[in-house]
Amino acid sequence: MNEELLRKAEFNRRTFVMTTLAAGFALAAQPISAKTIITSSQGLVAGEVKIPVGDGEIPAYQAMPAKGGPFPVVLVIQEIFGVHEHIKDVCRRFAKQGYLAIAPALYARQGDVSKMTDIQEIITKVVSKVPDAQVFSDLDATVDWTNKSGKGNTSKLGITGFCWGGRIVWMYADHNPKVKAGVAWYGPLTGEVSELRPKYPVDIASSLKVPVLGLYGGSDESIPLASIEQMKKILKEAGSASEIVVYPDTPHGFHADYRPTFRKEQAEDGDKRLQAWFKKYGVS
Repeated sequence: MNEELLRKAEFNRRTFVMTTLAAGFALAAQPISAKTIITSSQGLVAGEVKIPVGDGEIPAYQAMPAKGGPFPVVLVIQEIFGVHEHIKDVCRRFAKQGYLAIAPALYARQGDVSKMTDIQEIITKVVSKVPDAQVFSDLDATVDWTNKSGKGNTSKLGITGFCWGGRIVWMYADHNPKVKAGVAWYGPLTGEVSELRPKYPVDIASSLKVPVLGLYGGSDESIPLASIEQMKKILKEAGSASEIVVYPDTPHGFHADYRPTFRKEQAEDGDKRLQAWFKKYGVS
């Protein structure tokens, strides 16, 4: 038995670059703004957990109220910088509102982006190598683990994500019909398809059953307004419950309070819309 465990450990060391979450903020996100929101973990159970997946386990950050439960579950999907301090803080914010929030490290096999100083390096060396199928499988495993923990009520399952994670919100909502509602913050809607990313949100919009709220910036240079209008048109023609809100003169990353792109008014409005969306569709 010890030999079997040893072989499993060797396998995990070979295939998982990240076995624990990085501390602090990703280097590529520096310098950190003085406006950065820091949410206390007082009254919460918050910290790193391990999620069993098909080929080992991945680290995740989880936060929930210290008392009560089972709680409605929110999957928090990382931005391009991975599960760093901002994503952990978002989880604690949800926990303060009565949710169990969990953010799995979805790049765990491909690399640790926290020590990379250049966004293009992150994209080239790590993000471009992450298959959608792997992401969906890891999120399925996260939902299953959360349900088995007895602390999460996965019949009230929501998902939200930012940037890279915004796209995943749309795609996972299509993959898992058990999701009650999703909120995507400035996730790409179109792109170059590949074996790893065979579809984009515009490709699944007409058949999407889970209601997703998209929150986008009108001056986001990385997401053309034309793609947003294309997505809105497809959703409307399909009679979809999903909606897209565009904030005028607002850049990419407007929710990221630790970066210069932060826009307090739009971020707070988006948070209010998220809570109302989750309430409307049975997450909270």
